[in-house]
Amino acid sequence: MILPILLIFSLLSSTSNAAVQDFCVADLTGPDTPSGFACKKPAVVTVNDFVFSGLGAGGNTSNIIKAAVTPAFADKFAGVNGLGISMARLDLAVGGVIPMHTHPGGSEVLVVISGSICAGFISSSDNKVYFKSLKKGDIMVFPRGLLHFQINAGGTPALAFVSFSSERPGLQILDFALFANDLPSEIIEMTTFLDDAQVKKLKGVLGGTG
Repeated sequence: MILPILLIFSLLSSTSNAAVQDFCVADLTGPDTPSGFACKKPAVVTVNDFVFSGLGAGGNTSNIIKAAVTPAFADKFAGVNGLGISMARLDLAVGGVIPMHTHPGGSEVLVVISGSICAGFISSSDNKVYFKSLKKGDIMVFPRGLLHFQINAGGTPALAFVSFSSERPGLQILDFALFANDLPSEIIEMTTFLDDAQVKKLKGVLGGTG
């Protein structure tokens, strides 16, 4: 009898605490700590804190992956701080690719606005691959933390918007994690079964050393 009462009290307390304040607009003038940004004082919050105009223009796709991601995360869009949501714009030139990557902090939903995108993810339980060519209007979900990718599958530029279940979903691109730093080539060769020439070629392309 005591346990149900404690559970109900806990739920009521959580609901009460959640309703203490309506939002926590990030104070971007303060430090970015492991627990996030501090809240702006409500007296200085304006409607502009809840509006972000950065997704209206295409990103620069003149790079090695021929793609650009324009994020609207808490460090740029203060209004989403603490709400568990964010968005980003994905531009893919012809031949563009977002290499295999993961978002450790949140799940992702992608909607194709124009063009054709081949997208997929790999499960962690049995390494099963789920991928499909998506067209305008199609939506695909990528579960939190799983490796996934997006490739322009057509002959014209592609545009998509993505939303996340976190204001700071994080990002780690597998190729850059392996070949764009100073991790010794010998370790990479032992853990990936690539030969020395392949590893050094990829390090040269992505700016790695060691």
